[in-house]
Amino acid sequence: MADLRRPGIRAGALLLMLATAGCSVMDSNAVGTLIYHTTDGRVFQIDSPPVDGCHRLAPSGAKYIANNTLNDLILYTGPDCRSLADTETFYLATQMSDPGVPGQVPWRSFTVVGGNA
Repeated sequence: MADLRRPGIRAGALLLMLATAGCSVMDSNAVGTLIYHTTDGRVFQIDSPPVDGCHRLAPSGAKYIANNTLNDLILYTGPDCRSLADTETFYLATQMSDPGVPGQVPWRSFTVVGGNA
């Protein structure tokens, strides 16, 4: 007598594997928002920026940045995700902000930690 449960078990296992594989695809965006204020007083919001690549900020640069994403960021003073001479990068952790200080060179670009710049 054939076991009638065996095909059902195989089908269920296959569906479970497919569902698990579909859910394990990494999201290619940093979930959340990035809010920044430019040196000329404008406010910008970036929603769920892509994880990969260099992201430019407004040409005037940002003096205040709030990282409300689930990913850490690296801030740069140059527009091409490189720091200008005599300046450093800044590591901005998730759910943190950089209020800036008087005389600070504005941030002009950022990358998402874990992405490919």
